Amino acid sequence: MHKAEPWRDIIAPYQKSDCRRAWGQILNSFLPYLALWVAMVWSLGVSYWITLGLAALSVPFLTRIFIIFHDCGHGSFFRSRRANDVLGFLSGLLTFTPYHYWRHDHARHHATAGNLNRRGLGGDVWTMTLVEYQNASRWTRIRFRVFRNPIFLFVIAPTFLFLVMHRFARPSAGWRWHWSVFWSNMALLGLMAGVSLLIGVRGYILIQLPIVVMMSSIGVWLFYVQHQFDGAYWEDGEDWDYFDAALQGSSYYKLPLVLQWLSGNIGFHHVHHLGPRIPNYLLPQCHNENTIFRRVKPLRLGESLKCMRLRVWDADAKRMVGLGSFLF
Repeated sequence: MHKAEPWRDIIAPYQKSDCRRAWGQILNSFLPYLALWVAMVWSLGVSYWITLGLAALSVPFLTRIFIIFHDCGHGSFFRSRRANDVLGFLSGLLTFTPYHYWRHDHARHHATAGNLNRRGLGGDVWTMTLVEYQNASRWTRIRFRVFRNPIFLFVIAPTFLFLVMHRFARPSAGWRWHWSVFWSNMALLGLMAGVSLLIGVRGYILIQLPIVVMMSSIGVWLFYVQHQFDGAYWEDGEDWDYFDAALQGSSYYKLPLVLQWLSGNIGFHHVHHLGPRIPNYLLPQCHNENTIFRRVKPLRLGESLKCMRLRVWDADAKRMVGLGSFLF
């Protein structure tokens, strides 16, 4: 990449909201999700297998709602901050994520992604260097391997993250953020109670739980593959560079068009990290119209599955590697 290129000027025209496109995404994301929810309520009286099938169909639309939530957190979905905050808060209730606190924490992720000296901020996936792993205690190595196991990382941990961890702010967070999460929890509790009064607690759990389990797994996978891939970028603090971290440390996850649409264009993550104020519906256009983005090697769906084998950052080789040859 050539840092001399005026990248700020390149992304500036795309850092604008389009009310028509924004409302179009609201309609084609929220309405199908709510319609499928109603169908699931009906299906409980017919067959729970139908309910689970409908739940699986609803998950991509809830994923799109999370991307809308994500854009609102960056202030990019609408021009109005108030509109972004209202829609973001409501989207957060559907996705079990406290909007204001998540927005604050996610900003830390953008400011530190790929910085070895600032790992663990903004919900990053636990990443160790190869040297750190080799020098760690046996217990730490076991914990790390368990955490990095695909079954734990993409099945168990996501549900715990969305249902439990999102109910609390970090202990070190200020009281403002603890109260923000508390009021978000109260609103979520009110929504859950209201729906449960209509269809019963059992009915609510039978519908909502499988949706959250599937959606959270997809969400964590997308977050993982956006920064944990062969060729990813990690540097020590003094050598860390925002431009390189964005274009080399964020993948261009080139998905089939249907999956690209269902995932809200989040595969253009290299564009998003360079210009987080670009709304998701303009990310493909920004990528296609500018050579600095088209130079980024795409990560295709089949290739991305190999990323599950990656465990640690090898600072000498400057790449993510597995741990198959290293004992506990």
